[in-house]
Amino acid sequence: MSLAMGGCGFILKPMIRFWQAVWVSWLVVSALHAEEVAKPFTWVPLKIQFSAFSADLGMLDAERQEYATNLANCAATGILQTKASPASLELARRLMTLALNLSPRNKRAIILNFQLGKGMLPEAAKGDYSPQVLARLLLTRGQLLAKQESPENLTLARMFFQLAAELDPKNEDAVYASEVDHLDHGNVDWTVLTRPRPVPEAVPPTETAPSSEKETPTKEASKDPPKVVPKDVPRERGPRVGPPTRP
Repeated sequence: MSLAMGGCGFILKPMIRFWQAVWVSWLVVSALHAEEVAKPFTWVPLKIQFSAFSADLGMLDAERQEYATNLANCAATGILQTKASPASLELARRLMTLALNLSPRNKRAIILNFQLGKGMLPEAAKGDYSPQVLARLLLTRGQLLAKQESPENLTLARMFFQLAAELDPKNEDAVYASEVDHLDHGNVDWTVLTRPRPVPEAVPPTETAPSSEKETPTKEASKDPPKVVPKDVPRERGPRVGPPTRP
C-alpha cells in the first residue's frame, strides 16, 4: 500500500508543477494583455473646415458617402486590431481625413473622430469590407478617376492608389500603380485636405488723385494782379474830343 501511495505521489508532483507553470503563464499573458489594452493613445480631433473636393468631382454624392463610411470603418478596424498602435493611428488619420473631405457630414466618420479624441477604442464595424477588398475597390475607382484628367480627380486618384498599396501590400497591381504614380508625380500632398478655408483679401481703398486746381495754378492765377490806382491821386485828362464851345 505504501508503495502504491509513493508511486502516486511520484506521478502527482510533476503534474502539479506543470499546472502551476500553466497558471503562472496565463497570469503573465493576462497581465500583458491588460497593459496592452489599457495603453492610452493621443488623437487630436480632425477639424475639416471645408472640403477639398468640389461638386464637379467625378463621384456622385451617394458614392462619396459610401466610400467615406468604408474608409472610416477601415480606420476603426485597424486601430482596434492593433490596440491603437502608432502605425495604425497614422494610417487611420489619412483614412479619416479623406473620408471627411469626401463627405463632411458622414455619420460614421464624425462619431469615430469624436470617440478617438476621447481616447476610446472604437467598436468593430459589422459587415464592412476587409482591407484587401477595400484596396481593390480603391484601385479600380482611382483608375476611373485618373481618366477624367481634371486636377481634383487626379488628386483623389493618387490618394486612392497610395491607400490601396498600404492596405494590401500583396496586391501587386495596387503597389505598381502607386509606385509609378510616385515616379511620375512625386509624393502625394495630403496637406490639401487640411488647409484652412481661404480668407478673401481685403480690397484697399482707392486713393483719389489730387485735383489739378491745387497742384497746377490756373491761367488766371498765373497772370499779374491788376494795378490798384489810389483814389486821391487825380487822373490825367487827355485832350477833349467833342464840339467846340460857344463864345
